Amino acid sequence: MTISWYPGHMFKANKELAKLIEQVDVVIEVLDARMPAASSNPLLHKMRRQHHKPCLHILNKADLANPDATRAWVKHLTRAGESSALPNGTGQLLFPATIVTHCQRLAQHQKRRYSAAIIGIPNVGKSTLLNQISGRKLAKTGNEPAVTKNQQRIKLNENWFLFDTPGVLWPRLEDQDAAYRLAAAGAIRHTAIVFEDVAMEAAEFLLRDFPEALIERYRIQPLPGSAEEFMSILAERRACRTQRGDTDWHRVSEILLHDFREGKLGRLTLELPPAAASNQTLHGEPPAGTPETHA
Repeated sequence: MTISWYPGHMFKANKELAKLIEQVDVVIEVLDARMPAASSNPLLHKMRRQHHKPCLHILNKADLANPDATRAWVKHLTRAGESSALPNGTGQLLFPATIVTHCQRLAQHQKRRYSAAIIGIPNVGKSTLLNQISGRKLAKTGNEPAVTKNQQRIKLNENWFLFDTPGVLWPRLEDQDAAYRLAAAGAIRHTAIVFEDVAMEAAEFLLRDFPEALIERYRIQPLPGSAEEFMSILAERRACRTQRGDTDWHRVSEILLHDFREGKLGRLTLELPPAAASNQTLHGEPPAGTPETHA
C-alpha cells in the first residue's frame, strides 16, 4: 500500500504558511525526536530558505527517544546564526524562557516586538508545546492528527507573539519508508492507512533494528525470522481471534502500534543524523525501570 494523505485543508494551510513565514522573525519547527528527518516538512525548509528565516527545532517527545541519539540530532541541527535545536518531553520539559531566549538569539536583531510561527506535521505536539510555552490552555490537543485546523495568533507577553498553525504534510510522500514511520507514529489519520500494513512494516523494522525491545516487551524468544510470523505469535499470545477463530490481524496491529506510540517498547530512535548513522548503540534504550543486561 502506498501511503498518501493530503486533504484540502492542508493545501490551503501550506499556502497560508508561506505568507506567514515571510512575516515572522523566527520559525519554531516541532519534530518527532524518534524520527527528526521523516517529521521535517521539506516545503517548510524551502520556504525558510526563500525568506532567510532562522529556525528553532524542538525535538518533541524526547522522552520516547534514545537520549544519546537526541543529543546527536541537537548537534546536527544546530548551525551558528541559522538554526538551533532543543529536546522536549515528559521529564525534561523546556522552560518558556529558554525557548524565548533561543528565538531572540536567532532573530539576530533588536526589536521591540518579535513573532514566531510554531510549525510541524500532524500529531507531533505543536499545540501541547504552545500551551506549555504560554502556561495556559490556548490550543486544543488530542491523539488524533489534524486537531488544529486554522492559524491562531497568541500574545505571549508584551514583546512576543506566537502563531499556532495546522499540522501539515506535503503533497507527495516520495520516501515510503519515511511515510510508514510517520504512520506508525500516528502522524497520518487512521482512515488514510491500512493498520495491518503499517503494523507489519513496523514489526519488520523492529525485528531488524530493535529485537531486544520486542523480547523485553512480549517475551517472545527466540524471535521468528519474519514480521508475519512475529505478528501471528503475538496474536496468539494476546488472544487476538475473530469470532470464527481466525487471527484478528487488525486487533494485534493496534496492540503493536499502540505500544510503539506510547513508548512501551522503550526509548527508540528510528533515524540517526549522517555523522552518527554508523553507531547502532544510539538507536534504542529499554523502557524506564527496565534493568540493564550485560553480556
